[in-house]
Amino acid sequence: MNSPKLLAVCSGGGHLIELQRLAPAFSDHAVTLVSTSPDAPDGIEFSQYYCVSDSNAEVKLALLRTALQLARIIIRERPRVIISTGAAPGLLALVWGRLLFRKLIWIDSLANPERMSFSGRLARRITPYCFTQWPHLCEREEVRYIGSLIPMQPETAL
Repeated sequence: MNSPKLLAVCSGGGHLIELQRLAPAFSDHAVTLVSTSPDAPDGIEFSQYYCVSDSNAEVKLALLRTALQLARIIIRERPRVIISTGAAPGLLALVWGRLLFRKLIWIDSLANPERMSFSGRLARRITPYCFTQWPHLCEREEVRYIGSLIPMQPETAL
């Protein structure tokens, strides 16, 4: 029996590190990794790696380019599940996945302790599987907290 296909999408840097922390959870899946990092990272077993353009809400033309790259990848790979740890490429992948009736998972970045990221606030509208890494940010029913990908150190007394 073939393993279910999973598409893991994120920007580079911290988003990619967080996605790497999830790698053990992907062991029963055929993983295709998509990131803005020019080089495929170590630490994740994947069957295919794609690099897409980095983009954000400020530069609309770059967003369109990334969206088209992701559409091509999703149509080619036909994943059952799309998961993202953040930023624009991950959100765009979830939008395409929603249109194609895929299972979608969003994990908002640990770098947003005050409020959900802009992409996370949009993602929670399109997937029932939207998670925050900060317990005080799950004030809404559509966002859940089940822990952090990077353990936080307790504050030390001065």
